[in-house]
Amino acid sequence: MTYVIRDAVPADLPAIREIYNDAVLNTLAIWNEQTVDLDNRQQWFDARQAQGYPILVIVDHADVALGYASFGDWRPFEGFRHTVEHSVYVHPEQRGKRLGPQLLAALIERAKVCNKHVMVAAIESGNAASIHVHKRLGFVTSGHMPQVGIKFGNWLDLTFMQLMLKPGALPPQERP
Repeated sequence: MTYVIRDAVPADLPAIREIYNDAVLNTLAIWNEQTVDLDNRQQWFDARQAQGYPILVIVDHADVALGYASFGDWRPFEGFRHTVEHSVYVHPEQRGKRLGPQLLAALIERAKVCNKHVMVAAIESGNAASIHVHKRLGFVTSGHMPQVGIKFGNWLDLTFMQLMLKPGALPPQERP
């Protein structure tokens, strides 16, 4: 099957909400315990648009979103303005079809276009598949934080990984 990666539009929000809510209810990928409604996803979409940050979807031949990816500011301080943290989620029926790596590769390119310097991944440490994909795309482990989260009645460890988007680049001579 052929897939296309494109920028998300408001019509994709019901599919994005479904994918997000499945991850909340059934995985350790999102450490939230409450599902969201369409208004929540619209606010999230609008905030990303206002920041100039992409939301990408991977769609099938019928233009149905099977997964999505985005990034946002890593920390809310000016000194971190060249670092972003990303998220990639795939519909449960589409997992294992290599859609996630395609989305992440496209998102990396978009981060470079946005003149970002580092992309950060925060991954539940038991998610070997995600850690493997990130390593394959050049991310390195930069930290491990035991028992910093909880979900489904268990303590969760967090693995931080990062990718230098422009290795060796000098810091921009700009003022915030």
